[in-house]
Amino acid sequence: MLVSAAVCPCPPLLVPALAAGAAPELDAARDACADALGVLAASRPDRLVVVGPSAGPQDLEPYPQGAHGTFRGYGVALDVTLDGTLHGTPAGPGHGEPPTLPASLAVAAWLLGNVAWSASPIQGLGVREPLDTERCIKSGRDIAARDERVALLVMGDASACRTLKAPGYLDDRAAAFDAEVARALADADTAALAALDEKLATELQAAGRACWQLLAGAAEGASLDGALLYEAAPYGVGYLVATWS
Repeated sequence: MLVSAAVCPCPPLLVPALAAGAAPELDAARDACADALGVLAASRPDRLVVVGPSAGPQDLEPYPQGAHGTFRGYGVALDVTLDGTLHGTPAGPGHGEPPTLPASLAVAAWLLGNVAWSASPIQGLGVREPLDTERCIKSGRDIAARDERVALLVMGDASACRTLKAPGYLDDRAAAFDAEVARALADADTAALAALDEKLATELQAAGRACWQLLAGAAEGASLDGALLYEAAPYGVGYLVATWS
C-alpha cells in the first residue's frame, strides 16, 4: 500500500556541481526536494521506489539498490549510487560496473544521498517515454501492492515550453497544462493526473507525465493528502515539488 509520495523535478542542474555559478538559482528547489524526502522518511516505509523518465529499451526498467549513475556526460566527473550515500569526492562505479541509471534516477540518487536516506531499502524504475496511460496506472497499482508500506519518489519535469528560450520554445498551452498538474499534485487528485492528455504532454515535452500517472495508479484508495512545496519555471521548464502523505 502506498503510504507517501514525493514529486521532484529531475534536471541535472539540481546537482550544484553541474550548475556551477548558476547553482543558487535552484536552491529553493533543492530545499523543497529535501523537505519532500523528509516526509517520505517520516512515513516509515518498508520500501522506497524511485521512478523517473528513461530512454531505455524497456518500457519499465528496474534498477536495484546500489545501481550506479554518472554526470560525466555533462562535463563533471561525478558519479552516484542509488543507495542513500554521497561520495566525498568524485568516484567511479565500484567493482568495475558501468553506470546504468538514466539521468532522472541519477538526480534522484544525488537527492537521496544529499539527505543520507536510510529509512528503507531503495528500488529504481525507469519509465520509458511515452508509456500509455493505462500501462502507467496498472504499473502504479502493482508497485503499491508489493509491500505493506510503500513510498514513491516520483521524478519528472513539467512542460519545457514556458518561454521563448525554453528547450521547446514558447507554447501558449504550456502554462495552463503546468497549472493543472500543480493543482492535481497539491490536491492529491489521482483522477486529474490519470486524465492528463498524453499527446499534449508529449508536444509540450512534459517528461513527468508517465511517472505522475504511475503515481495516480499507486495512490488509488490510499486517501493521501497533498501539498505543493515548490512551483517555478526557471529556464522555461516547469519544475514542481509536492508531497502526498
